[in-house]
Amino acid sequence: MSSEIELLRQKKALELRKKMLLSQEKPTPVAAETPKLSSRDVVQKILTGRGAEVLATARRYYPKEIGIIEENLARLIDSGRLKGPVSGEELYSFLRRVGLSFSMDTKIRVKEHGELKTLEEKFREGVR
Repeated sequence: MSSEIELLRQKKALELRKKMLLSQEKPTPVAAETPKLSSRDVVQKILTGRGAEVLATARRYYPKEIGIIEENLARLIDSGRLKGPVSGEELYSFLRRVGLSFSMDTKIRVKEHGELKTLEEKFREGVR
């Protein structure tokens, strides 16, 4: 009786070893199936505030250069050397430092009585 139990235990142990060896030999298919994001998408993920607007405006002025910069930024993000959110102001300052100067559309608005008004509207009201 005890020899039969011992024989069953050995069989179970042998089956478990075979399963472990087979699972170690097979690469995990989940890791191979993860879709690779484009460099543009990777950079867009970390931009905050007006960052997307700054990048789009810079792309209109310098499409080739921005493509190269996006690839390099995406590589830095993937490697973990560039972390955290990047605001529009930081991105604009960085692009200016690397020699890409461009102007952004700037609108100044005044909040009055819970309503946003442009300076033009504000001056019109003052003239009346």
